[in-house]
Amino acid sequence: MVSYWYPRGRFLIKPANFRQLHQKRKQQESKLPALKNFRQNSSQKAESGDHTQRQTQANVRGVISFKPSLSPTHSCHLNNRHGLQRERGNALLRWTGFLLKWAPVGICVFGAIEWQLNKQNCIKNRTLHTATQFQSKIYSLLPLRLISRCWGWLASCYVPESVRPFIFGLYANTFKVNLGEALYPDLKHYKTLAEFFTRPLRDGVRTIDADAPLISPADGKILHLGKACRSLIEQVKGVNYNIADFLGPTTWLRESKQNSNNDMNALKYATNDSTILYHCVIYLAPGDYHRFHSPANFDPLFRRHFTGDLFSVSPRIATWLPGLFCLNERVLYVGEWEHGFFSFTAVGATNVGSVQIFMDAELKTNQWVGFKNPRSFYDLTIDHGNFFKKGDLIGQFNMGSTIVLLFEAPVGFEFKVKPGQKIKVGQCLGHILY
Repeated sequence: MVSYWYPRGRFLIKPANFRQLHQKRKQQESKLPALKNFRQNSSQKAESGDHTQRQTQANVRGVISFKPSLSPTHSCHLNNRHGLQRERGNALLRWTGFLLKWAPVGICVFGAIEWQLNKQNCIKNRTLHTATQFQSKIYSLLPLRLISRCWGWLASCYVPESVRPFIFGLYANTFKVNLGEALYPDLKHYKTLAEFFTRPLRDGVRTIDADAPLISPADGKILHLGKACRSLIEQVKGVNYNIADFLGPTTWLRESKQNSNNDMNALKYATNDSTILYHCVIYLAPGDYHRFHSPANFDPLFRRHFTGDLFSVSPRIATWLPGLFCLNERVLYVGEWEHGFFSFTAVGATNVGSVQIFMDAELKTNQWVGFKNPRSFYDLTIDHGNFFKKGDLIGQFNMGSTIVLLFEAPVGFEFKVKPGQKIKVGQCLGHILY
């Protein structure tokens, strides 16, 4: 009977006879007397009835698992081959570990060099230092949405009453929060960070300018304002973005206006040049009052939720990253006021857990969608009757963010505030002179 055994050499298969294998096994046992004595002593301790059966099983296992000895030359050759293979594998692992260990350092150095070169070119050409396409791509790879979602979860966690004065007091001192304006100045009243962020104000702290056609919807700082020229809006001085990219398809308009080549004329209600489009960008810092109000008597007709990124909207990032407000997640409300078209947009940002609109219970921002690619935006037609009066509470941010106003007004409209100016809710933004 012939069986097959595998020697240590690769891809070698040789037939062997059981009798020959048994003889070679006896020769090996004669060379190792200690092993033979151990087997004899073990077999003598067993019962006489089981001795034959166990010996037979041991012989069969020994024959099956037996590997013949190789010649010294062949064995040395195989050992050298295995040693070379192990050395190659270890060398590969060492190089892989080296690359993985120092790759982040190389990426950071390359990014720093690219940043400095771009900055020097901007200084040489006297242009703004804005992000290149490569820098924008690297920035977009950061897990800012996950970080913001984790921050939103952390802000909603219950804070023990004993440590509330320390935690909330540290936040208030860091971001210069005016606790004297809060409806509940006692820090122990707020159970979570989110409640402290969205704290209401006392009655009478903010007065609404009754004579102003347009007021500030929130506490914050004016990033930029002015006229929308050639379908462009200035994000900051010298950095523009397109109205069509910011608002998306104008599906709420009549079909004749949707096909208009001029986006500004399509948005305007007036058919002549008596009105133009204006814009105003207001930045809410982390220490500001996080609720926002209606800036005018405004009738919302349409809502669009853009599921974008969550980049920081701080003034420094707004100056550096072009088209920031077109990239970020935002909630757009389109409607009309006494002078024509009016839109109110709440722009999300890093660490903004969510944007909440009190009249819109269906709105859910910064939601986990798994590994699916979500739609770029979701539309909703608003029923008539949700009219906002000037100063009415609309919603709140769970952290600082930005509000963008885009509206139609007569040519004689003039802003009463300037970029960089601090403003409060209810303060006049502009008047119509003629």
